[in-house]
Amino acid sequence: MTCHVLIFSGGPAPLYLPEVGADFVVAADHGADHALGSGYQVDVLVGDLDSVSERGKASAKKVVQHPVDKDMTDLELALEEASKLGATQVTVVGTLQGRVDHSFNNLLVLANDQWAHMSISMLVDASQVWIVHDSLEVVVPVGAQVSLLPVGNEVAGVVTTGLEWSLSDENLLLAEGRGMSNRSLLENVSISIRSGVLLVFISQPE
Repeated sequence: MTCHVLIFSGGPAPLYLPEVGADFVVAADHGADHALGSGYQVDVLVGDLDSVSERGKASAKKVVQHPVDKDMTDLELALEEASKLGATQVTVVGTLQGRVDHSFNNLLVLANDQWAHMSISMLVDASQVWIVHDSLEVVVPVGAQVSLLPVGNEVAGVVTTGLEWSLSDENLLLAEGRGMSNRSLLENVSISIRSGVLLVFISQPE
């Protein structure tokens, strides 16, 4: 049985948000205001609640407050709540606006093996980033921009189909450009890896 949880992260409002169907909506702190502004009912609001408005807080069905001084970020706490809800698929709403360290850390948080039991992607403004621990099959527009970025030193055994420049049981290394700026030739794109964690960035055709 599948369970899709939509998470609104905190920070600045996203520049773009397509309509997303989900079984539950979880908000990380100020993310409750983004959810409310986008017409979503928040099932669980979690975090230290140092930035959410009173209106956003009151809109949530359930509030789980944590101390300001904590070891986990609000996004990690939101992922924890999603896991408790039985999530098999998680879509996180974020943005690259605001603090760069927060944006970068959010992507790394999603790639943590702790959440590997859930299929996770992040809507980052007009792009979508998928976290791949084993394999990914997605439907994209022909000509979509696709970039593969390894997390850690190496991702081994990368196999792709449906891309202009295919990979067949090859390795991608951190900080090299071989995985950047590929394009989809087909609507159905598949990517699999043997080991490591891969970030797959998919953007609309230029």
